[in-house]
Amino acid sequence: MTLYEDWTAIPPEARGAAVALGNFDGVHLGHRHLLRSLHAARPELPLGAVTFEPHPREFFRPQDPPLRLMLPEIRARILQEQGAQRVFQLRFDADFSHLSPDAFVESVLDRALGVKHVACGPDFAFGHRRAGSIAYLGHKLETLGIGLTIVPPLTDIGGPFSSSRIRRLLQEGYPERAAEELGRPWFIAGGVAHGDKRGRLLGFPTANIPLGRHIEPARGVYAVTIRHPDGRVTRGVANIGRRPTINDGQESRLEVHIFDVSEDLYGQTLEVSLHKLLREERRFEGLDALKAQIAEDAASARIVLSTLS
Repeated sequence: MTLYEDWTAIPPEARGAAVALGNFDGVHLGHRHLLRSLHAARPELPLGAVTFEPHPREFFRPQDPPLRLMLPEIRARILQEQGAQRVFQLRFDADFSHLSPDAFVESVLDRALGVKHVACGPDFAFGHRRAGSIAYLGHKLETLGIGLTIVPPLTDIGGPFSSSRIRRLLQEGYPERAAEELGRPWFIAGGVAHGDKRGRLLGFPTANIPLGRHIEPARGVYAVTIRHPDGRVTRGVANIGRRPTINDGQESRLEVHIFDVSEDLYGQTLEVSLHKLLREERRFEGLDALKAQIAEDAASARIVLSTLS
């Protein structure tokens, strides 16, 4: 997979792809369905994805809490795992947001990217103020000799699979249900930062990872697995929240205690997958009560994780 971030300087060898359009936050089962449908429609063409960075909602509403299911570099990697040979990550800035539907199709898709076929869902809208409709897209692409496949959304009893639905499941404390819709456990990726070493004093040293631009899931304690840079997967227990017993409650963070591992992790990038919410965040009377609860949480997490294959 090759990642292209400057749509104004696409090399000739990157042209001629069949591309799926979307934000692809999470690269969930619905996104996979879109990519498979596009490949089935034009199997002779290189498969690609056209996405945007930052997410348009981040651009238009920067004051809102973070919403990302995954960071852009993870999105590119997962798209590659799903067969995308080319990922065009278009910079979504003020100039781009003001492109007319005509300009998006003619200047970006046709002249800049040189796409041969496009696929999207039936609700895809584009151009300034989302003025471009699917009907317009089909008409405009046809005049340029570019094919179009409208892919019906993948649905279940709850309706269409969507990033919004997965975000809601995480915020409600159901990472296992989010995993069913993602096709894999949801994880937070980030570098291990220095904390206040409080966990070490309690007998449970933790790796502290900023949530950054990730959506904050339900606050509480989770059974987790951890993917290390060398490919190892370890198990642990993690807290997401503001540590009301020992903190001033001003900062929400991810703190991971990794079972049976004793090594320097500072500066390493870990991927922490949430498997089950063990309990909600709560305040304890003192450090002794907190320490006893952490021991109980760790034992519960080991039991939950023992069922994983």
